[in-house]
Amino acid sequence: MQGVAITLLVITSIVLIALVVMQSSKSEGLSGAISGGAEQLFGKKKARGIDAVLHRASVVASVLFFILAFLLAYVL
Repeated sequence: MQGVAITLLVITSIVLIALVVMQSSKSEGLSGAISGGAEQLFGKKKARGIDAVLHRASVVASVLFFILAFLLAYVL
C-alpha cells in the first residue's frame, strides 16, 4: 500500500511540475511592475481557453498532491 501511494505521489508531482511549466506567464517582469502593473490587479482578465484548463488542472493536481503527502506522512 505504501509503495502504491509513493508511486502516485511521484506521478502527481511530475504532472504538477509539467502543468505549472506549461502555463503562460502572468507578469511582464520588472518593467511591468514599474509601469502599469496595477492595471492587472484591478482589471482582472478572465483566463480563457488553454490557460483556464491548465489552471484548473494544476489546482486539482496540487490538491491531490497534498492529500497523498498527508496520507503518506500521517496514515501510512
